[in-house]
Amino acid sequence: MGKIVVSANVSLDGVTQDPDGQEGFKHGGWFKQFVGNDLEAWAKNETEETLRAEVMVLGRKSDEWFATRTPGRTEPWAERMNGLPKYVVSSTLEKPLWTNAAVVKDVEEVSRLKQETRGEILIYGSYQLVRTLIEHRLVDEFRLLVFPVVVGSGERLFRETTDKTPLRLVRSQTIGEGLLLVTYEVVRAASH
Repeated sequence: MGKIVVSANVSLDGVTQDPDGQEGFKHGGWFKQFVGNDLEAWAKNETEETLRAEVMVLGRKSDEWFATRTPGRTEPWAERMNGLPKYVVSSTLEKPLWTNAAVVKDVEEVSRLKQETRGEILIYGSYQLVRTLIEHRLVDEFRLLVFPVVVGSGERLFRETTDKTPLRLVRSQTIGEGLLLVTYEVVRAASH
C-alpha cells in the first residue's frame, strides 16, 4: 500500500496561498521574499523528496500551475516531476495539461490508487483536495516547510474539519539557515 504524503511550503501562521505572487493575492510572493539564502537548500530538499516519490496526485489548479512552469526545465527536480506518473483529481477536467497525467474523478479512485501503489504518493499544492483527503482519512504524512514570516491572512492548508486528526512528530530539521521542515505522521487508531 502506498503512503500519501502532503508536502507544503507554509508561513509560520499556516498560509499557503500564492507563494510566488502570481495569483494577485495582496500578501502573495512570500516565498521569494523570505527564502533568502536558503533557496539552494530548499531546492535540494525538494529534489530529494521528489526522487523518493512513486506517484503524484494533484488537484486541477495545481495541474495547471505545474504544467505551465515545469515542462522544458532540465534540473533534476523538474525532470523527475515531469517524468512521474500523475493523477489529477477533478470532476470537471477532461484532459490534464501536464505530461504523464491521467484524470481521476473522485476520492474513491485516490483510495484505490493508494491500495495499488507501493511507495510515496506525493501531493504538492492541491489544498482543496488535501482537505478532502484529510476528511476521508487518506493522508498518512504531512511535511511542512515553514517560512520565517507571518503573512496574516490567506488560504491555509488546514481548515475546519469534522474531527481531530492525531499526529506524531517524526522529524524536525532546519533547511538552510532560516527554514524549518517538520514532518508529522498521522496516528491511526489501533484495530480491535
